[in-house]
Amino acid sequence: MKVDPDQLRPAEVYRLMVGVITPRPIAWVSTVSPRGITNLAPFSFFNGVAASPPTVVFCSANRRDGSKKDTVVNIEATGAFVVNVVPYALRETMNATSEDLPYEASEIDRYGVTAVPSERVKPPRIGESPVQMECALHQIVRVGEGPLAANVVIGRILLFHIDDRVLDPQGPEARIDPRALDTIGRMGGEGYARTTDLFFLPRPKG
Repeated sequence: MKVDPDQLRPAEVYRLMVGVITPRPIAWVSTVSPRGITNLAPFSFFNGVAASPPTVVFCSANRRDGSKKDTVVNIEATGAFVVNVVPYALRETMNATSEDLPYEASEIDRYGVTAVPSERVKPPRIGESPVQMECALHQIVRVGEGPLAANVVIGRILLFHIDDRVLDPQGPEARIDPRALDTIGRMGGEGYARTTDLFFLPRPKG
């Protein structure tokens, strides 16, 4: 089978991509509007891109009417956001916050998660998340125009907050125990994966 994306509608290309680019880690991004109203939304086109300086990237697709999502609007206005890690225990709440609410309707208030003041940026952290990364905007890259076009958000991590319970007591300082972190990943459609099924491969030497 061969698929030419130019022959498909954007929604069909999207379904194909999320079906084969798996599993995708989830950035649970908290932001704040210029008026101080909080926003919280999950994004599964997410990853780390550099350690010096520490940098993350996530992508927010435009809505089907071509408008930008609230997260991007807020980051453009304030230049900051927080990435909160999503463990299995928070799967239902994370999923609920994907609801498309009116602008400045706070998911944090609506779904009862705990907003914890950040130290270096204005948006709050999510207290239930075991790891939170305070980020300053580096750049937003536009890819395409209109519905399902992309806003690639690149941010520099200014501060990590890590729950001691997810650290490996036998490992080096700040080494994360993946079993304790128990993150989830996005698959295609409504599918998710859990990262407790682990295996290890030593890297080749040479």
